[in-house]
Amino acid sequence: MKLATFNINGVNTRLAGLLAWLAESRPDVVCLQELKATDAQFPARAVREAGYDAVWKGEHRWNGVAVLSRIGEPVVTRRELPGDPGDVQSRYIEAAVGGVLVGCLYLPNGNPQPGPKFDYKLAWMERLNAHAATLLATGAPVVLAGDFNVVPTEADIYNSRSWKKDALLQPESRAAFARLLEQGWTDAIRERFPHDPPPWTFWQYFRQAWERDAGLRIDHLLLSPAAAARLTDAGVDREVRGGEKASDHAPVWITLD
Repeated sequence: MKLATFNINGVNTRLAGLLAWLAESRPDVVCLQELKATDAQFPARAVREAGYDAVWKGEHRWNGVAVLSRIGEPVVTRRELPGDPGDVQSRYIEAAVGGVLVGCLYLPNGNPQPGPKFDYKLAWMERLNAHAATLLATGAPVVLAGDFNVVPTEADIYNSRSWKKDALLQPESRAAFARLLEQGWTDAIRERFPHDPPPWTFWQYFRQAWERDAGLRIDHLLLSPAAAARLTDAGVDREVRGGEKASDHAPVWITLD
């Protein structure tokens, strides 16, 4: 199984690039974030014609997550992260596909910080950690895939000098991510690329970040022990970021036996 995560940054705006990548890379399962489309606006027909079944949770203007599969229709197990019934943002969808439980997530950015957006980010991370612990307890092969909006360490960014006040690098954000890993999750890219620097997954549109390779690693695939035991490879389809009208993220993928 080849499973990928891709913050598409507007599924309809980037549809041509998405379809081209699907045709070339042929992932079996894809988690998309930042659809920026309502449920009705999701390009279900185009995705289906590309050979993929899909489940999604859209939102007007912002957010939105989806799971695509060409190995059988995903069976939805959750459409929201538990722990806060009042949270209506479309940031989490969970589905079983191909014998793996996949949690597709778009973690809050948290900027500006300090402030309510950063408080929401940290609260969301605590809810994620609590839910992740219940998933681990099942013993099933589970993959948490998505844009975590966290740069885990100083080695995961080209240069942190201009990012010191950003929510992605704050000690609280990093500590919450570290606590998640300490539960027993494997960071697939770090497993595959243990030496610094790892491959970046995100390059801003500003200050010629792509041209300078001034990137960050914020898109992650975290594997439960049962899934990690099946890991055979992982990587980043970096060239997708250089395409026409590209997302500011590149797809990140793993292969599992």
